[in-house]
Amino acid sequence: MIDKIKNYIYDPKMSVHIYKNKVNIVNYVEIEHFDSNKVIVSTDDGNITVEGKNLVVSKLLGNEILISGDIKQIELR
Repeated sequence: MIDKIKNYIYDPKMSVHIYKNKVNIVNYVEIEHFDSNKVIVSTDDGNITVEGKNLVVSKLLGNEILISGDIKQIELR
């Protein structure tokens, strides 16, 4: 029972949530590259590249970031 509660509260899987002009990445490893046109985030499953204009990175929690701006492309490699 305790393990089920832990897994519910802390899901160790990487996830990407896409909203209008925002991308939320949970359980990432590190931010590899950041400028106003491109953000590259490494995860256990590969790299996520977000391209666009006026990109801003907000660190929400120790393992969660929010990228906002005029997002044109999201790629997982």
